[in-house]
Amino acid sequence: MDILFVVPYVPNLIRVRPYNLIKYLAGRGHRLTVVTVWSDEKERADLENLKPYCHHLEAVHLSQARSIWNCLMTVPTSSPLQSAYCWTPGVTTSMVSRFGESYGKKVFDVAHVEHLRGAQYGLYLKNNHPTLPVVWDSVDCISLLFQQAAQRSNKRFNRWLTQFELNRTKRYEGWLLKQFDRTVVTSPADRDAFVSLNNGILDKFTPSVIPNGVDLAYFTKGKYESREPATLVISGKMSYHANVTMVMHFLNDILHRIRASRPDVKVLIVGKDPPREIIAMGDSEEVIVTGTVSDIRPYLQKATIAIAPLTYGAGVQNKVLEAMACATPVVASPKAVSALEPKFGLDLLVAEDPVSFADAVLQLLGDPSRLQQLGYNGRKFVENYHRWEVIAAQMEGIYNEVIYNRD
Repeated sequence: MDILFVVPYVPNLIRVRPYNLIKYLAGRGHRLTVVTVWSDEKERADLENLKPYCHHLEAVHLSQARSIWNCLMTVPTSSPLQSAYCWTPGVTTSMVSRFGESYGKKVFDVAHVEHLRGAQYGLYLKNNHPTLPVVWDSVDCISLLFQQAAQRSNKRFNRWLTQFELNRTKRYEGWLLKQFDRTVVTSPADRDAFVSLNNGILDKFTPSVIPNGVDLAYFTKGKYESREPATLVISGKMSYHANVTMVMHFLNDILHRIRASRPDVKVLIVGKDPPREIIAMGDSEEVIVTGTVSDIRPYLQKATIAIAPLTYGAGVQNKVLEAMACATPVVASPKAVSALEPKFGLDLLVAEDPVSFADAVLQLLGDPSRLQQLGYNGRKFVENYHRWEVIAAQMEGIYNEVIYNRD
């Protein structure tokens, strides 16, 4: 197929979903024209890693000033700020140039547009190229995420902003659901949230679930004997409000319970752009805040346990899948694994409140054989259910369905 793939941020090893869908769809023989936006030099450099998988790559600069202006212009409307944040006419110009080369002939078989931030580009395609099937990969139901953040974010401003956005986002996502040929999400919980926006009706607008995967050739098993003793790792993009709340919850509510029995425990907080409150909690020995790292694998592979005490969130948590792929035992909150279907207690441990979470970590630290078995089982779980090769084939099936229905 000739696929137009529009994504409102540069796909990379952190934004794993679009990066791996592009990579593995190209590996299945499809020709992808990727249109994206970059905001800084790091993102611009990431484009080089994307080029080998693209038949054609168009990248447009999106300045912070433009994003702020977009949001300000959206405040008086009923649309959510997220829907306008990544809009720039340069993207539509790039798409027009691709269509213009066709001289009236069909250029693309299907368009794939990712996220709420990219939905306006999908609407542009529907309005200007009505015969082109458009698949909207919402990834997560953002109103579901905002509903949780409005109650649980540790920052007052985040709670206010998500509350401001919540009703706008609910209305907009409910409307968007009926604008595209198919909507895709990463988890059953996000699908069910969209169904609730559709008055609880299961019909042709019900989203399809295509989960996230793991590049198992990239995330390989760490050797058990090479792991550092009593070392916990917590990973993710640390500027993301749900991750900030997660880390502060662990440091303030759980860590002291663990250290009461195991004062030797060390914590690695790994991820880009940690805010001041997380950096302030770091010290040279016991809590290490790395900031941006070029490769997260060594941190996952040397840790004794990966932890994910997420208090709110949406979609599939890549941090959990990547740790499991590295055969690192995982202790997670129910929210962190709500989109997965592992065998709790066998593939990973789940604990919700601070006391039970600390107890689960301590039990594992005191049981080397269970640590090793849990790591092995976690790796087998992602091998069986979260290979990108399989997920790309599922997305290809969605494309074929919408093309067939149009024909």
